[in-house]
Amino acid sequence: MTGEPPAAGGSLAQILEERRRKAVLLSASGVRPWGVDFTPDHSCREAAGLAPPDVGAKGAEVAVAGRILGLRPSGGITFADIFDATGRLQLLASADGPNPALVQRLGEMDLGDIVGARGVLTRTRRGEPSLELSELSLLAKALRPPAGKHTGVVDTELRYRRRYLDLLTTPEHQVVFRQRSAVVSSLRRTLDGRGFLEVETPILQPIPGGGEARPFKTHHNSLGTDLYLRIALELYLKRLLVAGFERVYEVGRVFRNEGLSPRHNPEFTLLEAYQAYGNLASMMDLCEAMVAGAAAAAAEAGPVADSVRDLAPPFPRQSMTELVGARLGVDPLSLWARPGELAASAREAGATGSLPDTPGELLFAIYEELVEPTIWAPTFVTDYPVEVSPLARRSLDPRFCERFELVAQGRELANAFSELNDPVEQRRRLEDQARRRELGNPEVPPFDEDFVAALEHGMPPAGGIGLGVDRLVMLLVGAPSIRDAVLFPTLRPE
Repeated sequence: MTGEPPAAGGSLAQILEERRRKAVLLSASGVRPWGVDFTPDHSCREAAGLAPPDVGAKGAEVAVAGRILGLRPSGGITFADIFDATGRLQLLASADGPNPALVQRLGEMDLGDIVGARGVLTRTRRGEPSLELSELSLLAKALRPPAGKHTGVVDTELRYRRRYLDLLTTPEHQVVFRQRSAVVSSLRRTLDGRGFLEVETPILQPIPGGGEARPFKTHHNSLGTDLYLRIALELYLKRLLVAGFERVYEVGRVFRNEGLSPRHNPEFTLLEAYQAYGNLASMMDLCEAMVAGAAAAAAEAGPVADSVRDLAPPFPRQSMTELVGARLGVDPLSLWARPGELAASAREAGATGSLPDTPGELLFAIYEELVEPTIWAPTFVTDYPVEVSPLARRSLDPRFCERFELVAQGRELANAFSELNDPVEQRRRLEDQARRRELGNPEVPPFDEDFVAALEHGMPPAGGIGLGVDRLVMLLVGAPSIRDAVLFPTLRPE
């Protein structure tokens, strides 16, 4: 792959050489190819809407700016299509118009050039709203051509690697990212409307906690110390509950040094919110409100997936033991003291992955392999084993904790707890984690003494939730890969 779409009208090297030569000639003639100021007073869409209804009639004088993506010389007239963020407008320069010299000048422009145009709105014989030029300014000379205007960027890998070309030549691909922006705004509105305060916590952290993932490591030269890019937002937000903030949230990038897949990008956007005096029930209510609001916002901004009709709350609730029991045909609780028999049942049902020895971790492994991929309609999966939930409060059944995940189309969208605020229990669980790290698991974070010290000052009972923004957008717009919901995904080097 060359990293460029195919060039029309000659090789890419020839086109580059010719356009650079034009830029030099323009400079020599006193025309600046770049760095020219121009202030449009209308968008292309606004200008097209102001064109007079009658063919040949003259309307208002306007100034617009945009990129040339079409050129059509026709006798004594040159037509050009320019595009801005709102859409397309046709320019025309005529030998009979107010500035005949612009016929040649417009025709000498290249596809991709950005221009400022001033003139009078009119309508051509074909009924096309057009701007009859009186002034034309070159604002930025394009040294590289855009992709073909009819095909756009057709290579999938190139679409991700040169996203700007894809969005430039296929404006309808911009819709997903406008929907993404609408979704994030909606999530913020929901939280702000419920009295949550948006905050910012450190990206560079001495201990990357709040989850299990291999972190990215860097070094601070002045401090002479290693730091890590955060893998979650949780522990600093909980410190703010200790500090007296009762409802806080953050929308931010987190980083996990893991493989690439249709569901995983090493950096992704996570929303986490914490509510003092909340619990699992209040987090379910908040989750339903956020998802329903996001679905409505996405639908207002563009077409959405058929699955959006399933997002009307309330979402069904099912415990992990019920789901695994239904899949295996046995009651996991009855085999809790005999994990070997439960593992054998999982193998008979088709499990091929590694199965741990401890009952809680075994139940979770079976659920992740055999059950989660089959959950299609949005569902709250509840009652997670304590062994896989070190930051959540225990249930009345001490083998489990007060935790749910919102799962849809076979993937986790949100994860929520009644938060553990017992510093003694929290210390014990984190020490257990640290021992797993010492045994060679690089995804387990080091023990965070400062976080436990914060809990020892007293954290109110609370509910907390984390929601994957990228995966939510994927669900709403029907994107098959996280790369379709992230503007600039991480890719292997060319």
